[in-house]
Amino acid sequence: MAHRVVIVGGGAIGSAVAYFTLADPAFAGGVVVIERDPSYARASSALSASSIRQQFSTPVNIAIGAFGIDFLRRAGDHLAAGGERPDIGLVEPGYLFLATAQGRPTLAASHALQRAHGAAVALLDPDALRERFPWIATADLAAASLGLSGEGWFDGYALLQAFRRKARALGARYVAAEATGFVRSGDRIVAVRLGDGSEVPCTVAVNAAGPWARAVAAWAGFELPVRARRRCVFAFTCPTAVANCPLVVDPSGLWFRPEGGGFICGVAPAVQDDADDLPLEVDHALFDSRIWPALAARVPAFEAVRVRSSWAGYYEYNTFDQNGIVGPHPQVANLLLANGFSGHGLQQAPAVGRGVAELIVHGGFRTLDLAALAFERIAAGRPLRELAVI
Repeated sequence: MAHRVVIVGGGAIGSAVAYFTLADPAFAGGVVVIERDPSYARASSALSASSIRQQFSTPVNIAIGAFGIDFLRRAGDHLAAGGERPDIGLVEPGYLFLATAQGRPTLAASHALQRAHGAAVALLDPDALRERFPWIATADLAAASLGLSGEGWFDGYALLQAFRRKARALGARYVAAEATGFVRSGDRIVAVRLGDGSEVPCTVAVNAAGPWARAVAAWAGFELPVRARRRCVFAFTCPTAVANCPLVVDPSGLWFRPEGGGFICGVAPAVQDDADDLPLEVDHALFDSRIWPALAARVPAFEAVRVRSSWAGYYEYNTFDQNGIVGPHPQVANLLLANGFSGHGLQQAPAVGRGVAELIVHGGFRTLDLAALAFERIAAGRPLRELAVI
């Protein structure tokens, strides 16, 4: 059967779905990607800190991370188009999760799970931590978990553009328009309606709308627990060298990593300040009140940092359990969801894109079993809680 696939959202997830669908030799049909902002000025894919890891607390996320790093290492081969091999600038200095005595049991349990699923991670005591990273203050720490391979960061915007360019080379049609609704026939979606009143027929619709996925789900008549949550990133320099720095995740919630000749950092806002749909304006007070004190306490050299720039982007935050929602909705069989990745969407785009493509082409997962991320867990009130959300 020839499919007419219409994807709402042309960011990294939507473009990965388009690429993997069209790259499958068994696929017959066409793919249309509807993206309201081809400049990607507000897209989470373009505003992400663009990191990848395997240090998660759920087996499915560990497997997704392993698939993702393998794909990113060979992105130039996979996504070459028009004689151009994309360079996504992948580096693998690892993630370093720090824990106090209170957090050590959770860190150790996650570490054991990661090792059991093949992740190259090392559990360090404070002495070993000081030996590897002498610039870290360790007085309040009881343990740390370090990714030895398969973790790091990359150019997220370059990956997005590479997925998009390759998908178009394979025949995807990108439409710069606002999707405004679905056209239903019984329990199926037969078209996506655009802002000018026109309709794009489909046999399969994919919700890859990122932070706006909830509104798209509402067109089909159901609630999706995905919200746009603002996250601010600050770039800073330090006059003292901090050598061999991985991406560090502090017990306070602070994260930081090298970028260019300096560093970038961020922290989730306090729960009471983490409202939905806040404007994409940087909360500069966050750096002074929470980030800088935590930076200086963890790395004494950071007491003299200087902020050089900042930006804000949205997490498509799954308020139910902070895990992705992947697959069909039980009441709308030809609507596939790829939503709610809670800050992990860019790194999970390869695995999720391939998984959704396999649902479209083969009717089931072939490469990775992503069934744990199905919508049914939400309907049943059965959360798959991800503890390692930064």
